[in-house]
Amino acid sequence: MTDFLPTRAEGLRRLAAFVPLAGRAYAEGRNADHGAGRHAAVSQLSPYLRYRLVTEGEVAAAVLGQHAPRAAEKFVQEVLWRTYWKGWLQLRPAAWTRFIGERDAAVAGLGGGLAKAVAAAEGGATGLDGFDDWARELVATGYLHNHARMWFASIWIFTLRLPWVLGADFFLRHLLDADPASNTLSWRWVAGLQTAGKTYLATADNIARYTHGRFAPVGLATRAEALREEPLGKAGALATLPARGAGRALLLVTPDDLVPETLGQRDIAAVLVASGTADWPWGDAARAFVGGAVADTAARAGQAFDVPVTVGRLDATTIAAAVAAAGVGTVVVAEPPVGPVADALRAVEAALPDVRIVRARRDWDDTLWPFATKGFFAFREKLPELLPALLTP
Repeated sequence: MTDFLPTRAEGLRRLAAFVPLAGRAYAEGRNADHGAGRHAAVSQLSPYLRYRLVTEGEVAAAVLGQHAPRAAEKFVQEVLWRTYWKGWLQLRPAAWTRFIGERDAAVAGLGGGLAKAVAAAEGGATGLDGFDDWARELVATGYLHNHARMWFASIWIFTLRLPWVLGADFFLRHLLDADPASNTLSWRWVAGLQTAGKTYLATADNIARYTHGRFAPVGLATRAEALREEPLGKAGALATLPARGAGRALLLVTPDDLVPETLGQRDIAAVLVASGTADWPWGDAARAFVGGAVADTAARAGQAFDVPVTVGRLDATTIAAAVAAAGVGTVVVAEPPVGPVADALRAVEAALPDVRIVRARRDWDDTLWPFATKGFFAFREKLPELLPALLTP
């Protein structure tokens, strides 16, 4: 497995090491996939950003503190794509619900030739140059270069003609940075669902160019006809959250936000760091990374708040016990974006009606998510106006 140490200190170390490269070097080298263990042109911060061991604001502030906005434009935009995807899904949660339903139906219907084809694709045994290598790299390391992810998804959908939801699920089960928004919506984009009718077609020439001749697959699809679906409907409004003054409370920390010391909460009686949910779709690599990150977060939370800290599952039994031990009736939690953690938190609320759960939304999300109503380029136009106030060292 790629050596991603699951600590905030390691995330900050990687950020500091990459900042000098975030300008021209990144812009010129970001599309090249040199192979496992040779991804030096990109930051490889995605696992740390995914679980917010390091925040998007910290990354953008560090980069723009050393580079002019124009010089670092490509890299900062990549960071903001993550924010955009989360905001887009937060305003249209039906896209996640639809994906889960279609994925479960596809898994239940697997059999015969389709089951064999999916197994060959996941096992790197299709005979397609590059594609098989990326499948094996993903399983072995928990990581793929972003360009390779796009090529892989395109070949999965348009050359192998496999259900896109099973490909997205394959990524969810193996990527260290498996993110409900970025992963689901990126696969939808490749398939022509996210931007209706606009697909991404992987070509042998493009693959050969950006792998420096390592791969030149034969037999790829020459057309990418967009998949179709029933419209999801227009974007909703971002829910208004109550003021943060919650009184004395239990601080619940989830794998969606593992920097509780920067959340700005006070009057904390105890901290519960949740290590996962009952319906955790990730595989062994991500589970191990999250386990290490949770342990690191628990240690930091103990130092930051100087209160009892426990680690447990994100379920009603665990939270009820933690609330009782802390002697409080309120739980404060950084708002989890749409995905399994948010689903689990709603289940906890339903099971514990006497416990008040207060969500705290970070200023970064509260400011930027409402503008993810259309495409990324409309979102990008708002950034010069919105970013300066959000960038803190």
